[in-house]
Amino acid sequence: MEELLKRMKERTAILKKAISKAKQDNRRFPEGSLRISFSNNRPRYYHITPNGDPYGEYMKKEKRGLVEKLAQKDYKEKFLRDATKELALLEHTIKLLSKSNADLVFRNLSIHRQKLVMPYLKTDEMFVEEWLEEGKNSGDFMTETLVYDTKKGDKVRSKSESIIADILYDLGIPYLYEKRLDLRDGISKYPDFTLLDVKRRKEIYLEHFGMLDQPDYLARNLQKLDEYRANGIYPGNGLLFTYEMEGTPLDIKGIRKMLDELFCQ
Repeated sequence: MEELLKRMKERTAILKKAISKAKQDNRRFPEGSLRISFSNNRPRYYHITPNGDPYGEYMKKEKRGLVEKLAQKDYKEKFLRDATKELALLEHTIKLLSKSNADLVFRNLSIHRQKLVMPYLKTDEMFVEEWLEEGKNSGDFMTETLVYDTKKGDKVRSKSESIIADILYDLGIPYLYEKRLDLRDGISKYPDFTLLDVKRRKEIYLEHFGMLDQPDYLARNLQKLDEYRANGIYPGNGLLFTYEMEGTPLDIKGIRKMLDELFCQ
């Protein structure tokens, strides 16, 4: 619910700014309105005035400025009408949801009552805890190569992965290392990191490509990306990736900024 309220408040701010901009448009618009018809798929513009021809007076090319002013006038009137209605509805809904929503029922209980009941809507904290518990043992293969420690207390296979894990930990982003992912074709993959987008309660996979300058390594991972895409997982839809190669070190600052913007703001 917090995420919904946040999005509604963001939309409210955008609408207020746009409405203010429209109201400050003090251009003197001509009387009447614009009618558009088509002849041979080409638009023809007509100026409709209160006491004139109800179909309007045809405007030639040299009256393009008048056409644009009439179009802007019509748009401004319709925009202000609908934007004002939407803003009022949003503000009313935000006010209601801020006072009463299903998430608040459990949170407003005393800590002693919370311990006695099982909520029908899990809090974010409960959801994260269960997600971590369910997925913590889904990997565990080739454990002998897990040699780098992380702040979270687990082990990973490379120094760069330990840096990424520590960034996730510092930002408070829940993650699991090499959690098994079963694809639709029956193949199982083990993404380097499975992140939990708590706000949307959605898993995001992060792959780190550490040796892109090695042809065999590059070919294997390009095939992995193809398999992900065939299963509806690709950049912009559930997949992130980081990389490094000789001459191109891990962009620690950039990775932190990316993760912070995607998960923490």
